[in-house]
Amino acid sequence: MGTMLLALSGAGALHAQDTPATAPEAATQQPVEIAPMGADADQVPTIETDAAQGEAPDRTLPHNLSPLGMFMAADIVVKGVMGALALASVASWAILLVKLLEIGSAKAGARKAARTLSDAVFLRDVRQKATEAKDPTTQMIAVAAKELEKSDAVLDLVSTQGVKERVTSHLSRIEAGAGKRIASGTGVLATIGSISPFVGLFGTVWGIMNSFIGISQAQTTNLAIVAPGIAEALLATAIGLVAAIPAVVIYNYFARSISGYRLILADAAAAVERLVSRELDFRQADRLGSRKGEGQARADAGMARIG
Repeated sequence: MGTMLLALSGAGALHAQDTPATAPEAATQQPVEIAPMGADADQVPTIETDAAQGEAPDRTLPHNLSPLGMFMAADIVVKGVMGALALASVASWAILLVKLLEIGSAKAGARKAARTLSDAVFLRDVRQKATEAKDPTTQMIAVAAKELEKSDAVLDLVSTQGVKERVTSHLSRIEAGAGKRIASGTGVLATIGSISPFVGLFGTVWGIMNSFIGISQAQTTNLAIVAPGIAEALLATAIGLVAAIPAVVIYNYFARSISGYRLILADAAAAVERLVSRELDFRQADRLGSRKGEGQARADAGMARIG
């Protein structure tokens, strides 16, 4: 029995030695590419890792970041905001050029007329020299002379205070109308200066909102991707400030200049009132003098009859 067991164990050992060892499954086998015969070493394909096979990140910006490039690439709403602010800035400079010529010419004419009125003695003298122009000082002279003509029938019967009040009323209305006309257009500057920063801020908020939406859609926080949108948004605020700051400065300058023009008109109106008052006083003096002369003549005649 023992001899049989030894024989069986020996046969099993011989069978194990004759059977070749099997290699692991394909998971442990690596594909090997064999270079063709005669190929150079540089032409032999090599096995690269996934990290080596990944493409280098594109470091170029999506578009041109110059002001014009940012405007062209901006959202339609941001483009509209920028365009409106640009037009507002152009309007401010156009108003500056027009009003400089208008106010300068008006002040020069009013200053010359005020000097002429101050040097005159009677209203009829400056009325003869006055032209047909529709400038405020000429209108003041015309309405004062017309009021004197309308009141001529009662000037010798009533006080002259009523005539002076009516003339003053006419002059004040002419002065107010001239000041309103010369100030036309400056309200646009005030509007541009007050709302332009807020309009630019609206464009900035809209652009940044779109940038955050793009971040959520791209699922990336790479600054190179979101920076152009933010830059475009901030450009809207910059244009708003560019439009607002000159408008405020120009408006303040014109406010001071118009105040000076109104002061010159006030001086001219005061000069016209002095001429009217002087003319009324001379008229009253002539009336009193004529009455005194008539009384003296009557007294002389009475003395002659008595004598």
